[in-house]
Parts: sequence; structure tokens; C-alpha cells
Amino acid sequence: MSPQRIDIKTDICIGAGQCALTAPDVFTQDDDGFSQVIPGREDGNGSPLLREAARACPVAAISIREE
Repeated sequence: MSPQRIDIKTDICIGAGQCALTAPDVFTQDDDGFSQVIPGREDGNGSPLLREAARACPVAAISIREE
């Protein structure tokens, strides 16, 4: 599998938290409730739920690209 990179469009994120609920080993929420990637996990940390977490975002603010 190719290395992956996660991108969260912070101008689109509404803080629903579905990513953090689906893949808590990769995503968290900041003090304002908006999604962010846990430091050091920008490659998805091998999480089998990474793509599911991106799909769960109600505003499609998360993208995963192959590097």
C-alpha cells in the first residue's frame, strides 16, 4: 500500500466529530470542536477505519491522498 496523507479542510469542517468517533486513533477534536489529525498520525497510522472516517464526514472536509 502506498503512503497516505490526510487533509482536513478546516474552512469546511463543522465539528460533527464523526471522524474522531470512527477512527479515534487518527483523529481528535481541538478546543473548539473542530477535527484535527493527531500529531504523528498524518499518514493514517495504518488505521483500517481511515477511509470510513473520511466518508463519515457530513461535509466531506476530509481527503486522503496517496503519496
